[in-house]
Amino acid sequence: MFTLAEVASLSDIQPTYRILKPWWDVFMDYLAVVMLMVAIFAGTMQLTKDQVVCLPVLQSTVNSRVQPDTTGKADFTTVETTTGQEEASMRTVSFAPTVTPDILSRATSSQYQPTESDQELKKEQKDSSGRKTNLDFQQYVFINQMCYHLALPWYSKYFPYLVLIHTIILIVSSNFWFKYPKTCSKIEHFVSILGKCFESPWTTKALSETACEDSEENKQRLTGAQSLPKYVSTSSDEGSPSASTPMITKSGFKFSADKPMIEIPSVTILDKKDGEQAKALFEKVRKFRAHVEDSDLIYKLYVGQTVIKTVKFIFILCYTANFVNTISFEHICNPKVEHLIGYTQFECTHNMAYMLKKLLISYISLICVYGFICLYTLFWLFRIPLKEYSFEKVREESSFSDIPDVKNDFAFLLHMVDQYDQLYSKRFGVFLSEVSENKLRGISLNHEWTYEKLRQHVSRNAQDKQELHLFMLSGVPDAVFDLTDLDVLKLELIPEAKITAKISQMTNLQELHLYHCPAKVEQTAFSFLRDHLRCLHVKFTDVAEIPAWVYLLKTLRELYLIGNLNSENNKMIGLESLRELRHLKILHVKSNLTKIPPNITDVAPHLTKLVIHNDGTKLVVLNSLKKMTNVAELELQNCELERIPHAIFSLSNLQELDLKSNSIRTIEEIISFQHLKRLTCLKLWHNKIVSIPSSITHIKNLESLYLSNNKLETLPAAVFSLQKLRCLDVSYNSIAVIPVEIGLLQNLQHFHITGNKVDVLPKQLFKCVKLRTLSLGQNCITSIPDKVSQLLQLTYLELKGNCLDRLPATLGQCQLLRKSGLVVEDHLFDTLPSEVKEVLNQDTGIPFANGI
Repeated sequence: MFTLAEVASLSDIQPTYRILKPWWDVFMDYLAVVMLMVAIFAGTMQLTKDQVVCLPVLQSTVNSRVQPDTTGKADFTTVETTTGQEEASMRTVSFAPTVTPDILSRATSSQYQPTESDQELKKEQKDSSGRKTNLDFQQYVFINQMCYHLALPWYSKYFPYLVLIHTIILIVSSNFWFKYPKTCSKIEHFVSILGKCFESPWTTKALSETACEDSEENKQRLTGAQSLPKYVSTSSDEGSPSASTPMITKSGFKFSADKPMIEIPSVTILDKKDGEQAKALFEKVRKFRAHVEDSDLIYKLYVGQTVIKTVKFIFILCYTANFVNTISFEHICNPKVEHLIGYTQFECTHNMAYMLKKLLISYISLICVYGFICLYTLFWLFRIPLKEYSFEKVREESSFSDIPDVKNDFAFLLHMVDQYDQLYSKRFGVFLSEVSENKLRGISLNHEWTYEKLRQHVSRNAQDKQELHLFMLSGVPDAVFDLTDLDVLKLELIPEAKITAKISQMTNLQELHLYHCPAKVEQTAFSFLRDHLRCLHVKFTDVAEIPAWVYLLKTLRELYLIGNLNSENNKMIGLESLRELRHLKILHVKSNLTKIPPNITDVAPHLTKLVIHNDGTKLVVLNSLKKMTNVAELELQNCELERIPHAIFSLSNLQELDLKSNSIRTIEEIISFQHLKRLTCLKLWHNKIVSIPSSITHIKNLESLYLSNNKLETLPAAVFSLQKLRCLDVSYNSIAVIPVEIGLLQNLQHFHITGNKVDVLPKQLFKCVKLRTLSLGQNCITSIPDKVSQLLQLTYLELKGNCLDRLPATLGQCQLLRKSGLVVEDHLFDTLPSEVKEVLNQDTGIPFANGI
């Protein structure tokens, strides 16, 4: 027989799982324990007590002949009394012995004198059936055992065992979802994380600060809400627009900024160890959510086990109700053993019938209660969508308005936890909030990046400005804003960057770089940036990463946009919002535009420099360039242009034109540049130009001409008619001869012809006495004329990669030339006289210039 201790393990679960057991599961567990006790009690009584007691039914003939005597000499009641006494005496052993005619005659003879009628009765009893075996006790044990199996209903015999089996099945069904490996692992992980989140010091700190912020925010709403500009929103959950929502629209522009940070004293102290544990919890919650939220196995299993218990309840109730009345005290037994006992029929009593009937009624009552609870559970499971869970109340009660709704098994587990205590879900929601995680990161970040550490990372850039570059941090440390003398701030790959009001201390800050950093700003910080920021660099992957407040910096002078403006998400987005930047002078766009947005003309009249660097995407529509009347510098690089755009010829104030890295083959349209009176610099390098038209001579004011990395084979004489030309770069072409007309360029200061096929240097070249830079490398030159000494202002001479066997000693007469500016092979330098080498090795402190 099973004991309670042996089956206890079936319902044993880890104590920590109790948070996933609602009241109905707990109640059903207790009901199952009571049913188990009923089964054990009934089974124990059935084993320790007699089962049935059977007595033979006397023959009707005997009963009819035994009549009471009218004289009072013989009375059958005496016989019955004697028989009853014998039955009672034998019941103390096991069962009553067989009442044979011989025993009956002996019993009566001891009290009565034989009469004639008694003798006649005795004679008849001697003739009655029966066999004397002297095994009276064994006979009735045999009869009792046979009648137990033949006459007693099966339910009376197996009721305790059925109750035990049913109860064990119900217990197993109740806790199966805690045992099944596919669900047990998730539940164990969830309970572990939930307990840590509940007890984490960060949870207490975050909720405490939320309470403080709520009280402060109510005050702010009453006192400061009216003073905010219309385009500034104080909603804490507003940030950069999503990729699916157009950020820039023609109808208007919306700006959002975070509400001002309220300095609240910390309610609890969070040390470094607690902070690291909280970070680990955020990561665990994120991974657990990704692992669990994509399936609903736990929900289905719980529903399944509840359905099984309900079906089990209905089954037990249906068949048990039919057998309640079969448990009876009296039963008639016909064992068909007359040849052994002498009697054919026995009347049996089931001495456990009364108790079993009461236990069965109790069991049915328990099963009914159990079943109603199962039905309620099913009603609860299907009444509300348990595979969806909303933290709406938590969002309303706290400042963590970004806590996401969850679904599937994750949602179901949270619904189960709510049945235990809703405080668990509330504290758990803290670790689903990105705002909460960002606050934790901010605390850890400020602890790590102190003022002293940031000061060590400040450097001087090429413009001799103090620069700080922060890369891949969780946020912007507060100590950054204490660097009041900082000129340039670079923030790269900081997705949660937040610029607080403390930036107003940085009075020297005029240049800001945001590389993949959609920074948020507070209202006061935005006001400061709007009035002080002059240069802004924004690098992005999607246009939604561009902070919205960028388009409202009215005093901004330079804007650099680097990113994809032509993706599927950005087809409807251009640069329309730049219309607000009335003081913008320089616009640099490195992207993949197919056309210059027409609405850029809203800001075009103020632009003095426009740079468009395409990544090889063909720039087709350029008509809007005509309206940029004040543009002095224009760069259209890597735009797959095949000809010089005609729209450029309308830019009357254009001074510098750069068409680098295009596909231009012919420049016949260059004659139209004669209308651009102010054009002084023309850069047509890295194209496919094969010839220079003679009409270039009409660009009278041209001072710099860059034609390197093309396919030129000759230099026409028209080029040398440009008397104002100071820089000529024809490097990396196929030019074999330097025309003698080069001597006409008396103002030429920089001449680059590296990477060509020149073998002879004309003497007229050295008439350009203002030359400071002369690049002759990678040609076929065999000798350098002594007249090189005429270039008294020469500071840079490149001769490496030629066929020279010596250098002229007259190099020593080039007073400004030093060894650092002489690019030749080492063995050629050694051919110079020692006094010349000594002169070249002198350090006069003259700055080096290469004229690029």
